[in-house]
Amino acid sequence: MLVPALVGAAVWATWPISRAQDLQRGAQLYAEHCAACHGAQLEGQPDWQIMREDGVMPAPPHDETGHTWHHDDAMLIDYILRGGKAVLDDLDVRMTSGMPAFGDILENDDIIAILAYIKSTWPARIQALQAARNSD
Repeated sequence: MLVPALVGAAVWATWPISRAQDLQRGAQLYAEHCAACHGAQLEGQPDWQIMREDGVMPAPPHDETGHTWHHDDAMLIDYILRGGKAVLDDLDVRMTSGMPAFGDILENDDIIAILAYIKSTWPARIQALQAARNSD
């Protein structure tokens, strides 16, 4: 498992991915690991901004209508690696996320490919806004 503090050096050394075969692999991995909750078309679950009766927030969309692009790459990777509960607890956010940890399931290259696929679906303006969050 990748330690989140090492994300910048270890995972993103090969970023960005733009080759068609890598984006296709990202789409396949997304379908296998993410689409059940986040939707086959990245649309998220219905009423994703409203907490369910069980106290869990529904899975948000990963298209431009969601908030994925509001976060820098380090946060997105951390969320995928450790899951929503661990990340939100560290941030002292009192909300329950149903996002499981994938650190023991996905390899670093898998995470890169999935995020590259998601980003490839965004309009250029959204891609630029999210990229700017990584320039700090």
